[in-house]
Amino acid sequence: MESIILNRLKEGKFILIAEIGVNYYDIAAKEGISNLEAAKKMIREAALAGIHAVKFQTYKAGTLAAKESPSYWDRTEEPTASQYELFKKYDSFGEEEYRSLKEYADSEGIEFLSTAFDVESADYLEPLMNVYKISSSDLSNIPFILYQAAKSKPILLSVGASNLDEIERAVDAIRSVNERELVLLHCVLEYPTPLEDANLLKIRTLKQQFPDCFIGYSDHTKPEAGADVQKTAYNLGAQVIEKHFTLDKTLQGNDHYHAMDPSDAREILRAIEKMDLIRGKGDLISLETESAARANARRSLVAACRIEKGTIITEEMLTFKRPASGISPSDMALVIGREAAMDIPEDTILQAEHVKGFPEPDGR
Repeated sequence: MESIILNRLKEGKFILIAEIGVNYYDIAAKEGISNLEAAKKMIREAALAGIHAVKFQTYKAGTLAAKESPSYWDRTEEPTASQYELFKKYDSFGEEEYRSLKEYADSEGIEFLSTAFDVESADYLEPLMNVYKISSSDLSNIPFILYQAAKSKPILLSVGASNLDEIERAVDAIRSVNERELVLLHCVLEYPTPLEDANLLKIRTLKQQFPDCFIGYSDHTKPEAGADVQKTAYNLGAQVIEKHFTLDKTLQGNDHYHAMDPSDAREILRAIEKMDLIRGKGDLISLETESAARANARRSLVAACRIEKGTIITEEMLTFKRPASGISPSDMALVIGREAAMDIPEDTILQAEHVKGFPEPDGR
């Protein structure tokens, strides 16, 4: 399928990515269906909500984390203490399952992608995706970044928990082998991210530091009515927003507790649509809808007294009043010192024919 992400990037349009990750395991357990059925159900619900792309996470616990790997998430929401133990719960899918999800996403008209966490998955995902997504956790894993970048696909790179020099090094590595579209996603690796830690101004800084990259936001804040976080991120320059996705935010564990559901996604998309409406195009021209005000609220030169024919017009004989149906005050210098071509009663809105030798518009 043609890339929705790339097309919208090039057109300057907003992109919302549903990070399904591995949340489908819990949805499957809750609804008594298979993991694959649950994953497809989440794809369908994302497509129905108007989301542009779905993203999964492809890994095996044994290649991702050592058995002694401590947690870094909110243990009141996800009680598992070991990364290895958590990942082991959710690593059953392989190439066959992801190929099936890709085909299903295509049929639903939504773009498929998955973050690869090892070389094997990076290889078998390559023909299934238009775009690679690289996790913040691999920002310093330059060999793996180079491996994926060398496949010459556009890249979404999350830059959470990183300093400028680390981001520069990762970008330089990508650019050494890949000149395709590159999106840097501001991200805070705090699950969930409190509002006071969202640091959305970093989006603007990324735009300044990396003018040749697209900029986005990988959001881990809890959804709120009004989508203020997402609207702010968008208005600061995030063209892409990636957010975890669930069908039940009350489920404990993994990434449900800070995820959006289909209702939240619709609200985000409505909010961004409203932002686009408000923001307009930014052209430095008057709008067609302002034409009545432009004609009637602006002023014209007006005779401050009666001016006899043949009189040399002086500044003291003029004032300016609404509407703008006569000679503009900006052309006062073209009126002063010329003769009145006819008698001009007091409070007359001056027209070109009132002033002898007043230049035609093309002769000014």
